[in-house]
Amino acid sequence: MAIHPQMLDHLLVRPGHRARLDERDTRWIGGELTADLSEQELRARAEERLGAARAELAEAQELLYADNTWSLLVVFQAMDAAGKDGTIKHVMSGVNPAGCQVFSFKQPSAEELDHDFLWRVNKALPERGRIGIFNRSYYEEVLIARVHPEILGRQQLPDGDRGQRFWQERYESINDWERHLDRNGTKIVKIFLHVSKDEQKERFLARLDGPDKLWKFSAADVRERQHWDAYQEAYEDAIAATSTEWAPWYVVPADRKWAMRVLTAGVIVQAIRSLDLQWPEVSDEDKAGFAAARAQLENEDPAPAT
Repeated sequence: MAIHPQMLDHLLVRPGHRARLDERDTRWIGGELTADLSEQELRARAEERLGAARAELAEAQELLYADNTWSLLVVFQAMDAAGKDGTIKHVMSGVNPAGCQVFSFKQPSAEELDHDFLWRVNKALPERGRIGIFNRSYYEEVLIARVHPEILGRQQLPDGDRGQRFWQERYESINDWERHLDRNGTKIVKIFLHVSKDEQKERFLARLDGPDKLWKFSAADVRERQHWDAYQEAYEDAIAATSTEWAPWYVVPADRKWAMRVLTAGVIVQAIRSLDLQWPEVSDEDKAGFAAARAQLENEDPAPAT
């Protein structure tokens, strides 16, 4: 097991419950389960568990492909500088790239704006046997669009109230859509990387100080920081409204990158395990054919020496 089941339970937002982001420790790494370990010991254990999780993910991906019944969709959401890119890179580094795809959703095109807000997401879903990762997602439509409601003006929506009922209906649309996917073989797990405002500031400053990180910096990120409280409220409401049995949310503490990565890996491993995948059964007819193939190979004349 990549991480202890009690840790997974701590990260999970149970359906019908609030996420209580303001009460969650963004530096949490196990609570009482790891209280007797030093920081150095915690880091060493986390690295060990992350390696084990990578190996398990690689094996699980092969089984996912062989079973060919389910696909896995992992949705990442976070404030800027929380570490989405690095987490995806470190956690999925052992997975066969042919069986994993990563999508990042940018500003919608004119064609996409002529459809409903979930239309463009359908085209990016993983096929059976594959893992799909959304680095940001359709949840931007109840997060950034809520903090900046002027975005809705570009979506050519029918006239109507844009109050709380509007957002509740979007949550309902998301829940119904995710339920439809789950019924038809796409397992969804959603991860919010929960970074503190102080840690975000330090990471922004590190980007400004490091020539190899400066390219990551955007002045727009600092401007968005002014809306921190509004984003926290939007995340709180969205997570509470859309954490379901079929598509749960996990809030992963993100101030310690090494801890964030192993916790994230544990969530993904558990999601695949829950699918109860099986290696395909080989029929008697196929076994007979395999035996004939073996006999043919074993009876071949040796290749001439070169």
